[in-house]
Parts: sequence; structure tokens; C-alpha cells
Amino acid sequence: MTQTEPASASASASASAPDSGRPAPKHTPRTPRVHRAWFVAAVSFVTIIGAAAFSSLPGLLIEPLHEDFRWSRGTIGFAVSVNLALYGLTAPFAAALMDRFGIRKVVACALTVIAGGSVATVWMTAPWQLVLFWGVLVGLGSGSMALAFAATVTNRWFTARRGLVTGILTAAGASGQLIFLPLLSWLVEHHGWRPAAVTVSLTALAVVPFVWLLLRDHPADVGVAPYGGTYAEKPAPVPGAARRAVTVLFRAARTGPFWLLAGTFAICGASTNGLVRTHFVPAAHDHGMPVTAAAGLLAVIGVFDVIGTIASGWFTDRFEARRLLAVYYALRGVSLLFLPMLLAPSVHPPMVFFIIFYGLDWVATVPPTIALCREHYGEDSAIVFGWVLASHQVGAAVVAFLGGMARDTFGSYDVVWYASGALCAMAALMAMVIRRRPAVPTPAPASA
Repeated sequence: MTQTEPASASASASASAPDSGRPAPKHTPRTPRVHRAWFVAAVSFVTIIGAAAFSSLPGLLIEPLHEDFRWSRGTIGFAVSVNLALYGLTAPFAAALMDRFGIRKVVACALTVIAGGSVATVWMTAPWQLVLFWGVLVGLGSGSMALAFAATVTNRWFTARRGLVTGILTAAGASGQLIFLPLLSWLVEHHGWRPAAVTVSLTALAVVPFVWLLLRDHPADVGVAPYGGTYAEKPAPVPGAARRAVTVLFRAARTGPFWLLAGTFAICGASTNGLVRTHFVPAAHDHGMPVTAAAGLLAVIGVFDVIGTIASGWFTDRFEARRLLAVYYALRGVSLLFLPMLLAPSVHPPMVFFIIFYGLDWVATVPPTIALCREHYGEDSAIVFGWVLASHQVGAAVVAFLGGMARDTFGSYDVVWYASGALCAMAALMAMVIRRRPAVPTPAPASA
């Protein structure tokens, strides 16, 4: 018997006994053969795949913009860092806006802003325009499409299988990277960076109809219970989205787990989006590897990221989240320490091993991090995770900028790889320090 059957049975009993004096329920939850939550997860998956187009492009732009405009890598890295920082800082406000206006409206508006910012770069002539169009507009739009979106969908539509669904939605970004990186790198190499920017814009616009027509804000909108849960009426819109986001931040900031989660996730962002996604292609190109080959390796990381992230979601449903985080960060740090010795003009077996090993770990940290936010912060967990994600993107932004500066100063990226490996070791220790939330004691039954 499913968890929604008792409610259905109650409704049937009321219908068969109209004189019982009990009012009929306002809504009768239905029990579909395939739960609607899985369709919502599928639409969210497709949406995040489309959003991955604009996250795949920055690492491919550094060399073409440097050659076209003679801008320094540090200048280009600064625009990317603004994008990454706003991606994170927007997330908690976007989660609160989803509570106020609904998921569909926020995500559709975000995709439209991304499309406008990306296509506007085609006509830019100065660095400040790159910062405005790609850094600010695309950063704000992508921040509203951040992992807080996945956390909100999971919290609303799923009670069971949350870890698995979180892993699947997180893996959507890697799937999009697999799809778009080869295409965008081919466009950049054969037709220049402008057609690639237009492709990103068109992709963002193409996703909007899927969001508007197929996504639903809450299970009560279609008269069902969350998957694995019981039926509940849709809550009223929460006013004061910005105030709520800030209030939740101040409340969470008074707890130790928040700072440990924010610190570990900042290192996560520094060692993934800020470093590998932004600087791997130009670093490999420095060693003579063609841009298309380096972008292909990043796409392969996306293949194994899908496997690793879904597996991490499965593990998170079964094992202690903080121990999983410690293992993930430790393994990532070891792999980054070896990377400078593996870069070469061609792809060789040790590099392939690194790509597989690193790919399995790329965003495997997300499901246990969301699980720990949910464990410690309950109904505010999506917004708290938004602030934790902000630290992730601030870490990514700092390394995106410092990585370009290090390349301009030292002539190579080696020092950045080694520093990131050491930071991952620190993150592993921080994860183990996160305390477990004590179980709430069950009150004893009152004596007769």
C-alpha cells in the first residue's frame, strides 16, 4: 500500500457515507502509475542540461579573447570570476524568490537574462563590456538556475529517494557539459568565439518553453503527494524574499556546521569550476595539446561525473554524509597534485586515468552537502544551501582570477594545481569536524 492510499481510502469512506457529518476533503490526492515527481525531475534535468551550455564556454574563451583583443588573461579571468561569484551570491535569493513567485517564473526569467547577456558579447569592444555582459548578466541568470534550483525541486517533490534525485539533477550539469563542450570547442576553433556565444544564447531560449509548459511548482498543483510522502496543501507564497534569505543567513551563521559546510564548498568550487573548468583547456594548450583535444577531455570528465554523482546520491541515502565528503575531498586533492606531471602535447594513458578518477569526484560532493544542510536546517535548507553554494562560487571566482594572474606571472599553472591539492586536504579535515545533529527524543506516552 502506498503512502497516499490511506488518504484515498478516507476520501472513499466519506463519499460512501454522506451522512457522517464530516466535510469532504478539499482535494483528493491521486496515485498515478508513474509519480508526477519523476516527470518534474525529468524536466528539471533537461533544463539544467540546457543551462550547462553557458557554464561550458568560459574556459574556451580565454585564448580567443586574448588573441582577438590582446586583453590579459587576468582581465578575462576577472570577468569569469564576476560571473562565478554572482552565480553563487544570487542562489540564496533565487531560492527565496522561488518560494515567493514559483519555480517556473524565476527559472524562465533567468534563462531569458542569460540569452540576452550571452548574445550581447558578440558586439563588445572593451573589457568592461565583457564584465557586464558575461560577468553580471550571465552570472545573475545562471545563479538563479544554480544547484539551489535542484535542491528546491527535490525538497518539494520528493520525501523518499532525495539523495538519488539530488545526484541525478546534479549530474545533469555534467551531461550538458558532455553535450556542449565538443560542439562549442569546434565552433571556437573553426568559426571563432562569436558563433559559440550565439549558440549559448539560443540554447538558453530553447529551454524556456520546457520550463513554462511542463514544470510545476508544487505537488498540490496537480493534486498529488510528494513521492514517498503524504499529501499537503500548497503553502502560501512567502513574502519578503530578500529579507528571508538574509534572515536565514544570519540564523545559520550562528551555527558551526554552516561555516564548515561553506568552507569545504568554497574549496570545492576553487578546485572544480574555478580551476579545472576555467583553466584546464588553456593549461593543456600551453603544453601543446590542441584545444579540441583538451575540451574533449573535459567532456569525458562530464561522462564520469554523471556516474560519480548519481552513485554519490545513492551512497548519501545509505552512509554518513560527512564521511563521504572527507573521502571525496581527499581523493580530489591527491589527483590534482599529480596533474602537472601529466600534461603533455598528446593524450596518454596516465592522463586518461586522471580524467576518469577526477571525473568520478567532480561534483560528488553535492548530494552529501545538501543532505547535511537538510539535516541541520530543515525547511530552510534550500536557502542555506544557496548561501553554501555562494561560498562555492566565491572560491571558484577567486581561483579563476588568481589562476589567470599566476599564468601571467609565472608562465605556467603549476603553482595553482599544487595549492588546490593542499586546499582539498584541508577540506577533508573540515568535513570530519562537522558534528552530527542529535536525534530529537520521542516524548514518552502520558500515563493513564
